[in-house]
Parts: sequence; structure tokens; C-alpha cells
Amino acid sequence: MIGVNGDQLGIKPLREALRIAQEANLDLVNVAPQAKPPVCRIMDYGKFRYEQSKREKEARKNQKVIQVKEVRLSPSIEENDVQTKLKNVKKFLQKGDKVKLTIRFRGREITHQELGRKILDRMADEVKDISEIERQPKLEGRQMIMILTPKQ
Repeated sequence: MIGVNGDQLGIKPLREALRIAQEANLDLVNVAPQAKPPVCRIMDYGKFRYEQSKREKEARKNQKVIQVKEVRLSPSIEENDVQTKLKNVKKFLQKGDKVKLTIRFRGREITHQELGRKILDRMADEVKDISEIERQPKLEGRQMIMILTPKQ
């Protein structure tokens, strides 16, 4: 049994431990039930739960949530459009988000998959100083998908 100030009170029977906790106007909390003998502590359980939730909230606040941003392209994209999309990709990567580059093949464009792969490779080459390729270009149905992640 552990007292209010963290001092060891030794092994006590349950009734006596409950009596000591009631005299201190606090709760008897079983902190290590799997131990032999089980370890109990005298504390204000409401205050303990409040501080625990506060610590968890603080830990969640410090976490960085990584989002996946999608940039859609087509195999017949013009140079100015490529530059605009490239600017967006760089902005997303610098913010720390992953980027999913998608090329959608429509109609007979599917017969020229090499054009789509060339565009994706060019995009990856342009941002290779700030990103790494997480997933190489791969055809899934009528879409070719590639995922870039920011460098650590």
C-alpha cells in the first residue's frame, strides 16, 4: 500500500486500507492488480483522472497529422498546367503532407501508358530534393498512381 505522499505503508488487509483511505477522505485505488501482492494507493481518483486526460490531450496536440493530398493529371496535360500542378505538389510536401499523383486515362489514352509514366517520373524528378517516392507508378484500372512523401 502506498500513502498519500507516496510513502510506503507496507502490506495491509483490505478493510484496514479502506479505513485509512476514508479517514484521509480520499479513494483507495488499485494501481497494479497483477502484482503479488496487489499494489493500492490512497489518492483523489477524480483529480487523477482529470490530470491523466489533460496529459493525453497535450500529447494529441503535439502529434503531427499527416494528410494525403491528391493531385490529378492527364496524359495530355500541357506544360503550363504541369508547372501549376508542380507548384501545388511542392507546397503540399513542404507542409509535411504526402502527395498522391493520379493520372486518369480516358478512352483510347490507356494504350499510351508510357506518356503517363513519363509525366509521373518527371514530377518525381522535379521534387526529388524535398521528397522520396513511397510508391512507384502503378496502373490500377484506368488510373496510374504514385505516392510521394516529404524527406525527413
